[in-house]
Amino acid sequence: MKVACLIITYTSAQQTLRLIKKLNNGHFDFYIHVDKKLDLDTHKVLFDEPNVYFVTDRIDVKWGGFTSVYATINGLKQIAASKINYDYVNLLSGQDYPIKSATYIIEFLTRNKGKQFIHFKDFEEWTGAQKRIDEYYLQDLNFKGRFRLQQLINTIFKKRQVPDGIKPYGFATFWTLTLDCALYVLKTLETDHRFERFFKYTFGSDEFIYPTIIMNSAYKTSVINNNYRYTDWSKGGSSPKILVTGDFEKIIASDCLFGRKFDINIDSNILDMIDDYDLKHHN
Repeated sequence: MKVACLIITYTSAQQTLRLIKKLNNGHFDFYIHVDKKLDLDTHKVLFDEPNVYFVTDRIDVKWGGFTSVYATINGLKQIAASKINYDYVNLLSGQDYPIKSATYIIEFLTRNKGKQFIHFKDFEEWTGAQKRIDEYYLQDLNFKGRFRLQQLINTIFKKRQVPDGIKPYGFATFWTLTLDCALYVLKTLETDHRFERFFKYTFGSDEFIYPTIIMNSAYKTSVINNNYRYTDWSKGGSSPKILVTGDFEKIIASDCLFGRKFDINIDSNILDMIDDYDLKHHN
């Protein structure tokens, strides 16, 4: 079993290094997209890791914008160009962390080989999501008066229509896909421009575009509707809460493989606790 971890990050290099070292059992390679806003030298602690590859075509990612999809596309292109026959591609953020051991994760993927792990809802069950595709959002633009222009556009123009033949799905950005499915997503984005034209102006397009492509394809029969990420949305809002020591019991009771999100500058003890637990129970 060989897994390519594509890590989209703009945060702590030390935290990313810790994630890599926990998974680095010979079955994982790591492709790091460092946000173009950052000097690449902020991540020089990773330069000498033998199975770490930096995505060379970097994107200035804007929160909620389609630029996050471009960053993932560029990472997938580099994985494809490697010609390495990976079994899975695993999309992570720099604030994700394994809450199971590398051995456990590989055994899980081996048992479920050929399955796609992505968490989605259709729009009949996702309350509040419809507005995010009905209206125009200019998240990737950066100029004074952008929100006023966005409001004006949505006043003048009618509700946006999903392209014919496409049923939208969405919910969670991060996924674990077989290599052939991940490359299918890449090829679709490169050749079927309906997806980019439509989703480029949604809010949080990275939460929609991957499940929509997959669930409108033959790969839908291999989908497990679970990305196995432990995420706590209890505080509401547009971002999950930072996981801390007080969340430990809930995290270890989960059957998830990864947690998001963590911040070692806020609470690194929770990662120590997870690692200690894994050593006793998952190796």
